[in-house]
Amino acid sequence: QVQLVESGGGLVQPGGSLSLSCAASGIAVSRYSMEWYRQAPGNQRELVAFITTSDTTNYGTFVKGRFTIWRDNNKNTVYLRMNSLKPEDTAVYFCKAIAWPRTYWGQGTQVTVSS
Repeated sequence: QVQLVESGGGLVQPGGSLSLSCAASGIAVSRYSMEWYRQAPGNQRELVAFITTSDTTNYGTFVKGRFTIWRDNNKNTVYLRMNSLKPEDTAVYFCKAIAWPRTYWGQGTQVTVSS
């Protein structure tokens, strides 16, 4: 059984930082493209960042150098470091693993940016 478990969300003040984790079981993250998405209330789910099996990374245009995605194959975990957080970053953040035709999602972790 495949599981992706996100953690690390919480409440942070504007300008603060958080590190999210996505721990995988049942798959090897090294063999999947791993992605972070987010969804704010009333909005569509949007891509935040991804890392391919060859460690190519890319980010949503709104990230503007504030976030970093990386993978630890030994821990079978993908991370998202978020700096300079803004209130508009408030959302549920989801982890996704893709190796066509297989796709798996985590259940998400809430990030709230507020003073």
